[in-house]
Amino acid sequence: MSTLTVNNIEVIYSSVIQVLRGVSFEVKEGQIVSLLGPNGAGKSTTLKAISGLLRGEIGEITRGNIMWGDTRLNGQSPEEVVRRGVVQVIEGRPLFRHLTVEENLHTGAMAFEGGRYFKRDLDMVYNYFPLLRDLRKRVSGYLSGGEGQMLVIGRALLAHPKLIMLDEPSLGLAPMLVKEIFRIISEIRQQSGVSVLLVEQNARAALELADHGYVMENGRIVLDGPAAQLRENEDIKEFYLGLNTSGERKSYRNIKHYKRRKRWLG
Repeated sequence: MSTLTVNNIEVIYSSVIQVLRGVSFEVKEGQIVSLLGPNGAGKSTTLKAISGLLRGEIGEITRGNIMWGDTRLNGQSPEEVVRRGVVQVIEGRPLFRHLTVEENLHTGAMAFEGGRYFKRDLDMVYNYFPLLRDLRKRVSGYLSGGEGQMLVIGRALLAHPKLIMLDEPSLGLAPMLVKEIFRIISEIRQQSGVSVLLVEQNARAALELADHGYVMENGRIVLDGPAAQLRENEDIKEFYLGLNTSGERKSYRNIKHYKRRKRWLG
């Protein structure tokens, strides 16, 4: 196992648009770390910078470095990053929709030893996600959102990750399904020791699951701390959990972005 260290990285798209501005954080061995923030904050770009997927979107790291233990990930291909044990589950549950559930799982297994342990590892995935066993012959294009999320996580596990990066796993799911998905993520960490970097807008669920959290705005980390501490932070309560100091629900429409920037950075 290794520690992921992101050190002062900047990312530019198309040699013009700067998205990340000096982002630094770390994910220690066996930790669940949550990256919070609004749409456009740079969370998904951060994951793609780590996994090497920026290349396909005309993006590049122009400053800083990303270390996986003693290995620098900057400039490595996505395939090499996966071989080193760092696997990203992309937002939106992308699947080979013409293939069955089990055929999709087989594609994930090919990333580890050419799939030679697929049959053995399949039982591991089905133990985490019993529903997938029942659906193993179903064409994945007909799965529900929750079933699809289970499948993409299960497929990633077959690559034997040491660090799994999850991009918005709760997106579009009912609250009960979100609770179940997060319970399984916690179980996977406990049983396998895999580290987890979680990008999530559902701040309440993310901070209940995580050990440590970072808040991003406009391509920068503006706040971080132990998850339990962030859950009690008044700014987090107000702007991400929808509660003000009196415990009442609060509308985002009446909140000016610069106010929370001023409070955090001032």
